[in-house]
Amino acid sequence: MNNSTQPWRHHYPAGIDWNASIGRQPLFETLEATANRSPDKTAIDFLDYCLTYGELLEQVKQAAKGLQEMGVTKGTRVGLCLPNTPYSVICYYGALRAGATVVNYNPLYVERELAFQIDDSETEIMITMDLEVLYPKVAAMLSQTKSLKKVIVCPMAAILPKIKSVLFRLLKRKDLAKIDSGPEIVHFADLVNNAGNPDPVTVDLDNDVAVLQYTGGTTGRPKGAMLSQGNLSANVSQMLLWYVDLNPEDEKVLGILPFFHVFAMTAVMNFAVAAGAQMILLPRYELGQTLATINKKKPTIFPAVPTIYAAINQSPDLSKFDLSTVRFCISGGAPLPLEVKETFERLTGCRLVEGYGLSETAPVATCNAMADTNKPGSIGQVMPGTEISIHDLEAPHEAMAVGERGEVWIKGPQVMRGYLNRPEETADSLRDGWFRTGDVGYMDDEGHFFLVDRLKDLILCSGYNVYPRMVEEAIYLHPSVAEVTVIGIDDEYRGQSPKAFVKLKDGEQLTESEMKSFLEDKLSKIEMPSEIEFRLELPKTIIGKLSKKELVAEEAEKQQGSAAS
Repeated sequence: MNNSTQPWRHHYPAGIDWNASIGRQPLFETLEATANRSPDKTAIDFLDYCLTYGELLEQVKQAAKGLQEMGVTKGTRVGLCLPNTPYSVICYYGALRAGATVVNYNPLYVERELAFQIDDSETEIMITMDLEVLYPKVAAMLSQTKSLKKVIVCPMAAILPKIKSVLFRLLKRKDLAKIDSGPEIVHFADLVNNAGNPDPVTVDLDNDVAVLQYTGGTTGRPKGAMLSQGNLSANVSQMLLWYVDLNPEDEKVLGILPFFHVFAMTAVMNFAVAAGAQMILLPRYELGQTLATINKKKPTIFPAVPTIYAAINQSPDLSKFDLSTVRFCISGGAPLPLEVKETFERLTGCRLVEGYGLSETAPVATCNAMADTNKPGSIGQVMPGTEISIHDLEAPHEAMAVGERGEVWIKGPQVMRGYLNRPEETADSLRDGWFRTGDVGYMDDEGHFFLVDRLKDLILCSGYNVYPRMVEEAIYLHPSVAEVTVIGIDDEYRGQSPKAFVKLKDGEQLTESEMKSFLEDKLSKIEMPSEIEFRLELPKTIIGKLSKKELVAEEAEKQQGSAAS
């Protein structure tokens, strides 16, 4: 590519060099450098239980040695099925230091989902907690899967301040699981009961898989994206370059997004460690606790998904909390509705920018500027060292001109090696170093990118492409709307038509005909939803992202029922 197809080169945010050298090193060495530089700096604050970087490094080295003593060698798959706790950070970096490949697991997975991912990834060791919601289903995998050999159990009470720990043991006994005994069960205390001198491990930045990050599986069974040490460290380096006016030693990053999700893994955990920032961790997202934590702990960086920012906007108690310390709010994981962004910035005084990425890009590929041009509706410009090209939907080898819609292709040091055990899908997704995202978008003449929709979400209506996101944006303009999801449903006349599922703000009332009247001058006839269904809640993923999968399945079941009758 030349400068004519890379307009961002001439319109890049002030103070950032697109051609800057992208640092790459083993992630453990990043932690080691930070701990050696600031051993007494608080690394983690978890419900008032704190660890310094020096203490964190010591426990990471002990965990690494313990894993090696259990037989972990280079490439051994170690699974993490954990909520956000100090254990998440210790075991992640400990596994990497031991030479293992980390496999991230959603703690809300049911046994069937756990079993599939364990066998697909060939996970040999799983790390979880002594909680009733976690331990029994993980332990069951020892007999239900081929590869799992050991389960390491981390105690919740041990990572709480003394008084909270005592109260937890007394009042939350029902939440604690009965832990089995036997050689296949290892207690965390035994894992780290060593001098913390792990054997050296040589790291190949390009080829050693640091993390197997499974995709959401919305179009079939999940696939394990193979992210190398180089991919992950490069993406952190790109983020550090992107944050203009970053004060590393003074920053506090709020970690409410789960670390098993690639956005939080990179934008909270790996970023905080590289910057030497403090991580303020909560085990799960709850609105009241989130606002109270911001008010008390004074974070400066707050990555989240759009639904969390929308919930803050709608909180009747928002005025009771001080959010003024938050300097950077980064939205990812899903499209950020313009109304949500503008309302959040007006109510809080914080700057909210939208970024974009995928599991396959470690994940950050684009972001709006922290202190420069922030175009409404844009996912921003490419990260340093990253390229994006827009390709024809019908002829993928042909690049589209500025302003024309097509599939988004990404190239950069953060792009994955491929999918585990999926050579055909890898070959289809990776073309000469370019990753085909499956997203539809366009680039303007200043190198700002705009997403239109997912290819798989496109609705083919009477031969025309209808983009759900465009319909959703129009519906969000109604002041009574809190959340909306649009999917395609079968339509005898048009083939498919849009259907909208809407959650209204508390106390609001609206009819389908009133909404359609509101949309008349905002959508074309082809884009107008054939049905609008109001619901008290809309399905979401574990990170709070609105999910279409459940609604699509519901509609398919309805269609089957109608056909059968």
